[in-house]
Amino acid sequence: MVSKLRAIIAYLSYSGNTEEVAELMESKLKREGISVDMHRIGIDAPFDPESYDFVFLGTFTWEMGSTPDEVKDLILEIGYKPNNIAVFGTGDTQFGGDDLFCKAVDKLVRFYDSKWTALKIEQSPRGSQEEKVELWLEGVLHHAKSYA
Repeated sequence: MVSKLRAIIAYLSYSGNTEEVAELMESKLKREGISVDMHRIGIDAPFDPESYDFVFLGTFTWEMGSTPDEVKDLILEIGYKPNNIAVFGTGDTQFGGDDLFCKAVDKLVRFYDSKWTALKIEQSPRGSQEEKVELWLEGVLHHAKSYA
């Protein structure tokens, strides 16, 4: 019997933009036959990253490039650096320009030494950025399959 790949999408969203990205990702992953759990950071009970083939971690950038406290709390809850984390996030270049755009996402990629580049979305994933989400996920899945 072939086991189904499992993913969790853990995200923090105040405005709804990061949640929209998470929902697009959930839809795409399910179309690929991957079992997906959604985790709202700061609301849902802790999870074990080892129970998943992929952990997708999503955030926005807060206060001049900071990672939100709820995301930092999740990192402490996990207690170690899993090697299956892919990071995505939303940002807004009108607040801080390119230097601060999705800075929290960059910090998390470095912290986890993620094998995948970050997905950075300007505000909402609607329109042309929906394709960006799909292409990024295809890249993550292709990379993972090449090492399976």
